[in-house]
Amino acid sequence: MTEDVQAPVPDGVAQDSTVSAQPAPEESVGIRQERGRTLYLAKWSTRFWAWLIDFCMVILFLNIIRGIFAPFWNIPLYIDFQHWEPFEFGFQTLFFFLYWTAMEGFLGRGQSIGKMVMNLKVVNRDGTKIRYGTAAIESFGKAFILPLDCLIGWLAMPGTKLRMFNRLSNTIVIKTDYKEPDGILYMKDKE
Repeated sequence: MTEDVQAPVPDGVAQDSTVSAQPAPEESVGIRQERGRTLYLAKWSTRFWAWLIDFCMVILFLNIIRGIFAPFWNIPLYIDFQHWEPFEFGFQTLFFFLYWTAMEGFLGRGQSIGKMVMNLKVVNRDGTKIRYGTAAIESFGKAFILPLDCLIGWLAMPGTKLRMFNRLSNTIVIKTDYKEPDGILYMKDKE
């Protein structure tokens, strides 16, 4: 039987629990587990809504571009399946890829407009910020082969909430918490 003892607490750290005097099995073989921060993986439904917001935003922008270039270059609507031409379809799909790569890689934010609205973020598996190269790998699947990307993720890696290109880029999509900055408290009036 082990007794619970108070662990020494470094300055500035809140004291909140007791620890066992007996070392954990991992510690007895030389492996030390440290407690890190908790990352909450985003639900598929929330990720879908973020994707749909991005899709609508990009289509809106491309339709504006289409209106400007209409006298010179006939770009068919992205959702007009009967008039797709490989070059125009490729151009629009490439634009989606560039949009996601730029937005998610910018300053390592990991957020497109849809992800900002839905409080989601793409990060490396350890929770650190992603770079443009990582954002490009992660974005390739959703821009060019999204159905296949999702199906492989769902079937080959069930329960992980990873698409195939999340796995290849070593990234995850997490929920973010939109809260006040440190030292600031927002007061809300009753309505």
